[in-house]
Amino acid sequence: MWTIILVLIAVGLLMVLLEILVIPGGGFAGIIGFAIMAAAVFLGYSRLGEPQGHYILAGTVLINVSVLALALRSKTWTRLMLVKNIDSRVNTFDEAALKVGDKGITISRCTPSGKALINNVFYEVHSLSEFIDEEQEIEIIKIESNKIFIKTLK
Repeated sequence: MWTIILVLIAVGLLMVLLEILVIPGGGFAGIIGFAIMAAAVFLGYSRLGEPQGHYILAGTVLINVSVLALALRSKTWTRLMLVKNIDSRVNTFDEAALKVGDKGITISRCTPSGKALINNVFYEVHSLSEFIDEEQEIEIIKIESNKIFIKTLK
């Protein structure tokens, strides 16, 4: 009988924690969790008697308060959070190394963006209007805010 009561309390507590921390909205899981824990306490009073029912009720309240206090502490979640800041940028390059008119070759298909090898360096490039297949000779037609615009050499 004790195992059933303990399992019901654990499942109810899990449902309440899921409601608070994971499931947004409605409160359905929390209501079900409290109902399951209330059923466990009622089962303790009806099957095991009044003194054991009091112990089960006190233990359930103590466990709920302890687990919720532990879960809502800020230090608990700082250990689980991603702390690293992302400070890199996409396609940063020295604009002095490139100029309009430089030629290169596409490494991947540009639909409308892709990779190209220009002056023996790989860059992310953009085509203004057309799709450019790989291994096509290209020329830079415009450089604007870290974007390299190209066209094919026909």
